[in-house]
Amino acid sequence: MLSWRGQYHFYLMSQQKEDALINESIDSKEKDNNQDQDVVSSDDDVIDYSVKPELYDPNLDDKDQLWIQKKRKGQYSDAVLTCPACFTTLCLESQRHEKYVTQYRAMFVLNCKIKKGQQVSSSSEDKGSLKRKRVRKVLAVDGESLSPVCCSVCETEVGVIDDDEVYHFYNVLPSEC
Repeated sequence: MLSWRGQYHFYLMSQQKEDALINESIDSKEKDNNQDQDVVSSDDDVIDYSVKPELYDPNLDDKDQLWIQKKRKGQYSDAVLTCPACFTTLCLESQRHEKYVTQYRAMFVLNCKIKKGQQVSSSSEDKGSLKRKRVRKVLAVDGESLSPVCCSVCETEVGVIDDDEVYHFYNVLPSEC
């Protein structure tokens, strides 16, 4: 019979053999997997910059300029107006307010929805921003009824429309034309 040292030595040897067999099987599997996969390098030397990217069009700005000129039919605009929440284009031809420089008016719009069933009041009880209240008060002085106008994409209120079907925008992002 083996002493406790002998038994311990025998135990260590068998563990080492098992570990060696496991490592060999893992190594052989890794070698098989590596042979099946191509090695991908991210070096800049590998990238071919002489090939033009698929989504790049150097003439795109010129095409966009021609499209906007056709839409405007040669008329001047103070700004192209977009929704502040989703950046959807709302108006291509607008006129800036003389006194309130962050407000615009327009006759022809895109992506706008009128809330027909609602009327805008100019009372001080009305909840909302001071900017909206000021616009409504200025417009309601004439006794016109105003309906709210929203972005058709995200439902953000961007302005109002009066009885003469003139849109008054006060919650928009203008861009230079």
